[in-house]
Amino acid sequence: MSVCTFFGHKECHNLDAQVLRNAIEDLIQQGADLFYVGHQGHFDAMVYSCLKQLHNVYPHIQFFVVLAYLPIKKPDHPETANTLYPEIEGYPKFAIDRRNRWMIHAADHCLCYITHTWGGAYKFARIAKQKGLNIVNLGSAVL
Repeated sequence: MSVCTFFGHKECHNLDAQVLRNAIEDLIQQGADLFYVGHQGHFDAMVYSCLKQLHNVYPHIQFFVVLAYLPIKKPDHPETANTLYPEIEGYPKFAIDRRNRWMIHAADHCLCYITHTWGGAYKFARIAKQKGLNIVNLGSAVL
């Protein structure tokens, strides 16, 4: 089983959904079959949408939204059937940090959309690179 995670800026208006979908599909064709995505911003929502579409083409893949906090029912949250809550309790102040580190630890690949060298997305993409994950960045920043 080959695992992919994702990090991208909260806002990613310049990212074309088809480019993202093609990049995920390339990883599937290279053997990735389990995908972990967060749920904090526009990039995560785009990834989740692409994964849902690709699951129809590649029914063998699995994908989960990895929650940093226990879910609160909201209309804009993903379906609870595709969520995962890792054992990170006891760290509410650092829940997103802990969740992201958990995803990096579990992954072999990291697909990113990083356009600048500050913020959480950049920080965790750099950590993923330092851990030796296969990094694909669809943005312009050098990691």
